[in-house]
Amino acid sequence: MIDNTLTIILAGGHGSRLYPLTQERAKPAVPFGGKYRVIDFTLTNCLHSGLRRVLVLTQYKSFSLQKHLRDGWSIFNPELGEFITHVPPQMRTGDHWYGGTADAVFQNLYLLERSGAKWVLVLSGDHIYRMDYAAMLKFHQEKNAEMTVACMDVDTRQASQFGVMSVDNDYCIKRFEEKPEIPATIPGDPDHALASMGIYVFSIEKLIEVLKSDAKDAASSHDFGHDIIPALIDSNHVFAYRFGSTKGRVTQDKYWRDVGTLDSYYEANMDLLKPIPSIDLYQPDWSIRTYHTQSPPARTVPGYEGSEGISINSITSSGVVISGGSVQQSILSPDVFVDDEAFVFGSILLNGVRVGKGARLQHCIVDKDVFVPDGETIGFDKVKDAERFTISPNGVVVVPKGYQFME
Repeated sequence: MIDNTLTIILAGGHGSRLYPLTQERAKPAVPFGGKYRVIDFTLTNCLHSGLRRVLVLTQYKSFSLQKHLRDGWSIFNPELGEFITHVPPQMRTGDHWYGGTADAVFQNLYLLERSGAKWVLVLSGDHIYRMDYAAMLKFHQEKNAEMTVACMDVDTRQASQFGVMSVDNDYCIKRFEEKPEIPATIPGDPDHALASMGIYVFSIEKLIEVLKSDAKDAASSHDFGHDIIPALIDSNHVFAYRFGSTKGRVTQDKYWRDVGTLDSYYEANMDLLKPIPSIDLYQPDWSIRTYHTQSPPARTVPGYEGSEGISINSITSSGVVISGGSVQQSILSPDVFVDDEAFVFGSILLNGVRVGKGARLQHCIVDKDVFVPDGETIGFDKVKDAERFTISPNGVVVVPKGYQFME
């Protein structure tokens, strides 16, 4: 079945709620966890699941993403029919850009029709999780389904934040509700509901049929969740696959996060610093692949004033130098430099950030190539920070890429 599956990754989202991290890059290209990009998790799942034909539909500020795919993911053999290929909008069906998740696939219908595939796996490029898609594809085939939706168990008190599936005892989907006040519960489990993860398997004939029909509907938003799932439910061949319900080839941490907001992005990074992380990046047979910069090993050294360089409960990537500074509960991407007597707490510093002598940072995200001047403070004075930077609802201060401080 794997050999007859075409994978489509939707990676064209604007990512406005992640601004300014998406000021110059697409959401799937945003750095994560010190050394990765967000899309690496979805691509790694494809790699370990045995999927070798992958189309990445790009759109918004896609250069950084395309470069990452070229540098880090040119790993398949085209001579064997394998590929990871980015597909920008080509306006083959009209003069407009991608106008919704379903429309993005519809505009590339010719790629589906000539693929020779029997099944299509549709994924999002902006979620953090580990999943064996082969197990879901097997479930789809066993159910003789036209469409299968991956769902995770969520507490009913949180279910109003998601699209929720109402299913029978065989997990055939009977109803789909977007952010319901009173969510339908899982059969036999009144405390939990099934929330859509935005992961879909289609039989290709049915997908082509429903996309063509949806494209003709002027009232449709051309979205898989809002339009395609409801359109297929009445066929009684749409099923819910419970995330983590089958063993597959990956340990079942059942971790899934949509990092679509500054706070969710910050919290997902901080999850990696827990004594027992919610997602296991150290599983040897399901390692997360990415592009590696050619940087020397990280190191801590005494500063010129004699202070020891300290890293406590932090992730320090290659090329990081902590020279007499103190870094605690933070994530440092490659080639970050923390100078003498600087203090960094609960923060995410992206590639090439330099923290000057005596600077103090807490609860902030500093984007690439920023020099924080000597003695500067970020995250301590909300009024001062709000005049210069974006502050998330939970108080995380975000310094944009290449920001220049006033002297």
